[in-house]
Amino acid sequence: MTTPEILAGRPAPLGASFDGDGVNFAVFSQHATAIHLCLFDEHGIETTRLAMPERDGDIWYGRVPGLTPGQGYGYRAEGPFAPRDGHRFNPAKLLLDPYAHRLTGHPVWHDALMGGAEAPDPRDSARYMPKCLIEDTTFDWGHHEPPQTPLEESVIYEAHVKGLTKRFPGVDHPGHFLGLASDPVLEHLTTLGVTAVELLPVQAFLNDRFLVQKGLVNYWGYQTLGFFAPDPRYLSQSSLWEFQHMVARLHSVGIEVILDVVYNHTCEGDENGPTLSFRGLDNAAYYRLHDDKRYYINDTGTGNTIDIDHPMVLRMVMDSLRHWATTMGVDGFRFDLCSTLGRTKTGFDPNSAFFKTIRQDPVLATKKLIAEPWDIGPGGYQLGAYPAPFSEWNDQYRDGVRRFWRGDVGHVPVLADRITGSAGIFDHSGRHATSSVNLLTAHDGFTLTDVVSYTEKHNTANGEDNRDGHGENYSDNLGVEGPTDDAAINAARTLRRRNMLATLLLSQGTPMILAGDEIGNTQGGNNNAYAQDNDIGWLDWDRADPEFTAFTRWLIGFRKSHPILRQKRFLHSVPRKVDGVIDLFWWRPDGAEMTRTDWTNGDLHVLCAEFRMASGTPLYAQREEAIYLAFNAGNAVELTLPEMTGGFRWVRHVDTADPKLSAEPVGTTYAMQGQSVIALVEEPA
Repeated sequence: MTTPEILAGRPAPLGASFDGDGVNFAVFSQHATAIHLCLFDEHGIETTRLAMPERDGDIWYGRVPGLTPGQGYGYRAEGPFAPRDGHRFNPAKLLLDPYAHRLTGHPVWHDALMGGAEAPDPRDSARYMPKCLIEDTTFDWGHHEPPQTPLEESVIYEAHVKGLTKRFPGVDHPGHFLGLASDPVLEHLTTLGVTAVELLPVQAFLNDRFLVQKGLVNYWGYQTLGFFAPDPRYLSQSSLWEFQHMVARLHSVGIEVILDVVYNHTCEGDENGPTLSFRGLDNAAYYRLHDDKRYYINDTGTGNTIDIDHPMVLRMVMDSLRHWATTMGVDGFRFDLCSTLGRTKTGFDPNSAFFKTIRQDPVLATKKLIAEPWDIGPGGYQLGAYPAPFSEWNDQYRDGVRRFWRGDVGHVPVLADRITGSAGIFDHSGRHATSSVNLLTAHDGFTLTDVVSYTEKHNTANGEDNRDGHGENYSDNLGVEGPTDDAAINAARTLRRRNMLATLLLSQGTPMILAGDEIGNTQGGNNNAYAQDNDIGWLDWDRADPEFTAFTRWLIGFRKSHPILRQKRFLHSVPRKVDGVIDLFWWRPDGAEMTRTDWTNGDLHVLCAEFRMASGTPLYAQREEAIYLAFNAGNAVELTLPEMTGGFRWVRHVDTADPKLSAEPVGTTYAMQGQSVIALVEEPA
C-alpha cells in the first residue's frame, strides 16, 4: 500500500470536504479508540489505510493533500466489542461515512457484512461494500428562484421517481432524476396544476436481504443507508448535479420539491443486522438501546431506532436537512414516523430537542415541514399534536371520506369535520387549517382506482402469503372484486372516484394526490407495493384515462380560483366582523338549517354546506362571496338552495354526475343525482 501524507486538517465540517487542493475528513465517534481512513482505487481495491491523526472531543479528523473528486473512501473503527455495554466495534468492517455525498452503489449481500451478534466476525467486508466518493457539490443555479408557494395555495403530488417516469412516454432517462426533469413529465405536472412534488425516499437506501433472496428489492426506499447521498439507482450518469438539475427544472415551472425523509431508523436493523456505517462507528451513540444494551429499542418496526437525543446524532440530522435544503435546493420535508423524533424518556413531546432545533433553524424553519404523525412505539399516534409550522398527514381524513362514500352509517358529521379542515384535531395553538394534509391515497395503501375496485388486499406478489399490508382499507369493489367488463359497475367506480377526488379538492386543508390517481392507475389490489419495482409499482401511462385526467385538472383549477376553498382560518359558523354574516352554514336538502337531531340521524347520507370567508379574515385578503357544496352518498334528492339577495345567483361549476367541465347558472333548486358532489358559486347575476 502507498502512504500519502495526512495532515492535521480541521474538525469542521463533518464529512469529506474538497478544498481545491485536497480533502479534509472529519467523522464522529464517541467511543472508538482509533479511526482509520481507507482509500480505494477505481476498481474498488483498498490502496491506503491512514490513522486519523487528530481528535477534538469526539470528532476525528485529518486532511490528505492532492485528493480530488471521484476518490473512493471509507472508514474502519477500532474500539471495544462489548455488546452488553452497547459497543460493536469491528475493524474488519468497512464503514460508510454518514456524511458521504455520493456512493458507488449498494452493498452486495454476504455474511461478511455482519459484524457479529455476540462475537466479532473477522471477515473483511470491503469487497461487498459500496465506497464513498469525494464530491464537488457546487452547482450553477443561474437565476434560480424557488417558487415559495404558500401552503394554502399548495396541491401536493406524491410520487416515486422511478414509478412516475419508468413508463412515461417520450422520456429520456426513465426511472431517474433526469427523467423526472424531462419536458414530457414537466408538461404533465404543470398542465395538471400541482404545485409540489413529494418524492418517496431518494436518500441512499438498502435492498433488504430477505427481499433480495426472494428476487425482489426495496422499491420505496424506507431503509436509509446514507443521509446526505442520493440513491445511486436514480443517477443515470452517476453525478450529483442530476438531482440539482431536476430541482432547478421543477422550480423553473413553479413546482416545489418535497422529500420524504427517514431519520427515525437506519437500514442496519437489530443486533442480527449488518454493520455498514453507524453501528460500526459508534453503536451506543447512534441508537437507542434497552437496559441490556445488546438489544435495540424498536419503535419503528425496523429493528432499531435512532437516538435523536444524542447531540451529535441530532446534529447529523440537522446537517443532512440543511444539505438538502441548501446544496440540493429542496423546498420541504415529509418526516417518516415522525413521532419517533419527538419521543423522549417520558413520551412524545412537541417541545423535544428535535422540534426545538428545527423550529429555530433559520434555514429549515422556512421550509415546508410535514409529519407522518405516528409510529408503533408507546403513545405513537399523535395526530394533531405537532407544533407549528408542522403540518401532518391526516389519516382520519382518508378513512372518514372513504367510509362516507362507502355508505357507512353515521358518517355525515365525520365528513363535516373533515371538509372543514378537521378543526377538532388541528384548531389549537394558533395552527392553521392547512395543518391538515388531506389525502385519499398514498404510496402505502390502495390507489384510488383500487379503493373502488377491491374489498380485500391482494399482496401475494410480495411473497408474504398476503399477510402484509393494511387489513382494513374502507374500500368497496361495488359488486365485483377486481377488473370487470360490467359497464354499470365500471361507471359506478368512475363516478365514485370523481366523488372522492372532488371531496378532496373542495375541502379546507392541504390536498395531496397520489401520482397516478389522475390517470386511473391500478396496482392490481396490492396495497403494500414496497418491493414491487416492476409493472405493479410503475405507473401505466399506456392505459391512462384522459377524461379523468381532465376532470382532475378542472378540479385543481377550480380550487385555485376560489380562495374560500383554501383558507388558513377555520370556519366555525360565527359572524364575520366585516358584515355580520355567518362564515359557515350547514343546510338540510330542504333548505332548512341542520338541527342537532339531523346530525344524529344515522340514515342521513347527504351533507350540504355553505362556505364563506372565515371570521377574522383581514380586509387585505383575497375575498369572494360564497360556495355551496353538497355531498350525496345516497339517492337522488331535490335541493332547495339558500336564498340569493342583492343581484347574485348560484352558478354550478362542479357536478360529478354530469362532469361537463363548464359553468352553468341554476335556479332556486337543484336536482342532485344520487352518489354525486356539486359545487355552486355565488356570483353576480
